Amino acid sequence: MTVYLCENSVEGILSGVYAAWTGRKGHSNVKLRLMGDEDTMELFCQYIDVPVDARNADKVAEAIRKKISEDAYIAVYKAALSKEADRADKIYRFLIYGFHIGAGVVNMLQVQEVYDIFQMCRHIDNETHLLTGFVRFVEMEGDLLVSRIGPKNDVLVLLAPHFADRLSGENWVLYDENRKKAALHPALRPWFLADFISEEWEERLKKASLEDEYEELYKCFRRSISIKERTNPVCQRNHMPLRYRSYMPEFSNGLKDN
Repeated sequence: MTVYLCENSVEGILSGVYAAWTGRKGHSNVKLRLMGDEDTMELFCQYIDVPVDARNADKVAEAIRKKISEDAYIAVYKAALSKEADRADKIYRFLIYGFHIGAGVVNMLQVQEVYDIFQMCRHIDNETHLLTGFVRFVEMEGDLLVSRIGPKNDVLVLLAPHFADRLSGENWVLYDENRKKAALHPALRPWFLADFISEEWEERLKKASLEDEYEELYKCFRRSISIKERTNPVCQRNHMPLRYRSYMPEFSNGLKDN
């Protein structure tokens, strides 16, 4: 078995797909894994590091669009953002079917390799949708709006366009503290990703969240719309999971349902 180790990024995974496919060792004799997962190395396997190659990644992306479909490419792109540790290999297995069957593959949920991609995309879409409603911005000096999030999946690139449209005239930063990267949006200009945020800047973001002058207004609004007699903690947790509340000022005093 030959194991191709690729970088944890969309381009990295597509570069791994290109290397595995063009290696011509047979699909059943290769596997894709992400770099950093070497602590679970298997015996009798040859491990090959695959550097990110933008040209090879573009070739795979173009082949998916032309030989399968645009929907298949979108599914692969989203799956590459998933939290699943074995997403690289699942994408590879999906593409084996895709290049053989064509555009119809995205509807073949009875095939495990297709269903795996469908499940990852569904989780990512659900988390992105929830965050469009749960993200809270606070104001820093210089009229800069900042927000911290801690998503399970790498949804920052899917979430940023929503706020670029809604807050097009504002300077804002959307910071993913789990992955230490941020989407930055200058007013009336396109947003972009910053893959590195310094510890000093991270502390400033946390401080701004703690000192937000609108925090009490959020809490007051939450109390004013609550009806004690109709409290339903289970329903509340279904619509607003506990893991999102630590980033929301109206729940800054704790995660208690009320």
